Amino acid sequence: MDENTDIKLFNNIFITHRERYIRFAYSYTYNREAAEDLVTESLIYYWENRNRLQDVKDIPLYILVTLKNKCLDYLQRERTWNNIAENLLSNKEWELQMRISSLEACEPETLLSNEIQDLINQALAKLPEKSSRIFIMSRYEGKNYQTIAQETNLSVKSVEFHISKALNVLRKELKDYLPYLLLLFDFFYE
Repeated sequence: MDENTDIKLFNNIFITHRERYIRFAYSYTYNREAAEDLVTESLIYYWENRNRLQDVKDIPLYILVTLKNKCLDYLQRERTWNNIAENLLSNKEWELQMRISSLEACEPETLLSNEIQDLINQALAKLPEKSSRIFIMSRYEGKNYQTIAQETNLSVKSVEFHISKALNVLRKELKDYLPYLLLLFDFFYE
């Protein structure tokens, strides 16, 4: 096909099927904006690869299959983010419980112990550099997730992931000292 025929065919598909595609994507994503984006990505994918797809007989069906796959990718990403969010919520609940426990077991002389600070430093040294740096920015420097995200050129979700990762490592490495450590972080670094 020549370029003009391709453009006419594509415009016809766009006009005829776009809203149908959006309804299809929306029925799975429950998000109009995401559905529109996925349809646009599917149409662009077809347009950019049309020369390789000369053998495709039913172009609207091909675009629908592409859209289905993009919807699957979108939903799998959503599931991953939901799992991360649930994990973060679990960590926040755990952190609250540890704060309560640390206050109940508070012994000021233990909080100032060099041994505990050494254990913290050793645990932080075991973390990947980025996770350690983000954790220090949050807990030692008192920066919020949005500020850290801007300074590190990461998304807020990525910052939350690194904080969660650091808390999990610290929880495992310092489980015997956690009530004291949480009080130490809150009292001296916030």
